[in-house]
Amino acid sequence: MTGNNLKPEIIEELAKVLCECGNGGEITKVLARLNIKDVLGEGNTKWRRLEQALGDSQQRTGSCCEVLNFIKHFVPPGKFARKPDEFETLLNSINVFLSFAGYEYLATGEIRRIEPVKTPNEAESRYSTVMSKLNGRNIHEQVLQYCRADLMQEDYFDAVFEASKGLMQRIREMSGVDADGTRLVQRVFHGKQPILAFNTLRTELEQGDQKGFATLLEGCIGAVRNRLAHEPKILWEGADDAADYLTLISLLHRKLDQAVPTNLNQIGS
Repeated sequence: MTGNNLKPEIIEELAKVLCECGNGGEITKVLARLNIKDVLGEGNTKWRRLEQALGDSQQRTGSCCEVLNFIKHFVPPGKFARKPDEFETLLNSINVFLSFAGYEYLATGEIRRIEPVKTPNEAESRYSTVMSKLNGRNIHEQVLQYCRADLMQEDYFDAVFEASKGLMQRIREMSGVDADGTRLVQRVFHGKQPILAFNTLRTELEQGDQKGFATLLEGCIGAVRNRLAHEPKILWEGADDAADYLTLISLLHRKLDQAVPTNLNQIGS
């Protein structure tokens, strides 16, 4: 298994990804540190500067080593210490292109050789993790709080299961009710005077909205909690299902952001 030089179109796409990771001054600094000639110089579009500098370096040296070294120095893991999700997405974007030449940039900051991919579908399949699928969906922080570790390990089954348990835990903490699953939802959100409400409950429309949300919660329990609790892990379908389930759980958390107690004396009853 050997790596190869990067084709011009791959360098171009990598330049477009990398230029989003730093400003022009940072590009200048790293190129100078690595003795890579900044052919176009400042004042030009960032990605075109990188494309020209990295492409010229590979052509001059006959090797892509300086290109790979630039990636390691321009996108070091420590730069994203407080933004692990962003780093995960960035790694996938870089690796989709590197994989065509038989390279992979690791979360440790190292680059290793891999078997090159041959088609765009193969590259996308290899690096399209659930974190990249969640990018842009504005997932609620309460979701990631419970399942970030599982997502980083690409354990999608456990990630969704933990996120669903986190949803129930938040309802318990907000309501004071010590129950779980459908029983918890029924005690907290159903009835003429639910413990938590999302509106004033003064009109039939508002009462219908309250009932609809409670039904959606119960549906989530049935589709996620109950299914995962009884279905063999090996049969689970992976990243696509995980992204959709986590998006649903995120929506439910955003609705909980709006919930308020209707009668504090009821809590814990």
